[in-house]
Amino acid sequence: MVELDASWVTANEVLVRSSTSVTIFVLVALAEIIIPRRALEIGRVLRWASNLALAVLNALIIRLLFPIAAVGTAAFASANEWGILNRWDVSFGVTLVASILILDFVIWVQHRAFHAIPALWRVHRVHHADPDYDLTTGLRFHPIEISISMLIKMLVIVAIGAPITAVVLFEVLLNATSTFNHGNVRIGFGFDRILRWVIVTPDMHRVHHSVDQIETNSNFGFNVPWWDRLFGTYRDQPVTGHEAMVVGVAGFDDIRDVCHLPGVLTMPFRRPRGQDRGSNEG
Repeated sequence: MVELDASWVTANEVLVRSSTSVTIFVLVALAEIIIPRRALEIGRVLRWASNLALAVLNALIIRLLFPIAAVGTAAFASANEWGILNRWDVSFGVTLVASILILDFVIWVQHRAFHAIPALWRVHRVHHADPDYDLTTGLRFHPIEISISMLIKMLVIVAIGAPITAVVLFEVLLNATSTFNHGNVRIGFGFDRILRWVIVTPDMHRVHHSVDQIETNSNFGFNVPWWDRLFGTYRDQPVTGHEAMVVGVAGFDDIRDVCHLPGVLTMPFRRPRGQDRGSNEG
């Protein structure tokens, strides 16, 4: 396997990522209309407005805080021959696969940390507090979480020396799979059981969005399901079944808290309703 021309990849990164993201978004949106998995509790207009506005805001903030972002970091590391993989005499194919798997594992570990550490959970619960579950839930992250995630990603890219092509491919895969596995799409039970051995499916990841804390602390993967299976955090199905399962975060059920942009942005700094000041979050 030969690496794509680095300058071409860098110059066309935005076009490749945006065109892929839009294509996957449209396909999953159509699938949600044709073969929905669950009935939505709240209209799309209200939820999509806040979720998509948050995604646009995050994109602007990342470009402002991290002008070179992940791909620029990979280019810089490659030019200076930084990172473990830049010092190993291995084929580009091995480097490509290793980079993608390492980055995916780091994202999985990061995801677990955002659940385990109370201060990080306060930020991450913005994602979980969506009262419905569809493809726009995969875009719903607080700017603080997006910024922390980008910083971690850039540090890992430098440490391992991930090539530019691997970083672009990983970003494309992460966006595509996050849109797919947050989709309110019905997939046949038999096909789903086969598919979830190689990719995180909507039914698999939906369990992670249950209001039940035991189920929330399972199925952390976005791309591949192997880390959850390997480290014992895999859960096959929700106890109550997908149709009856309640999604969201306990104490955040007011529409102003979860579906209006000001409420979403201030959520990390507010306590859940009904929680006393002496309780420990997370």
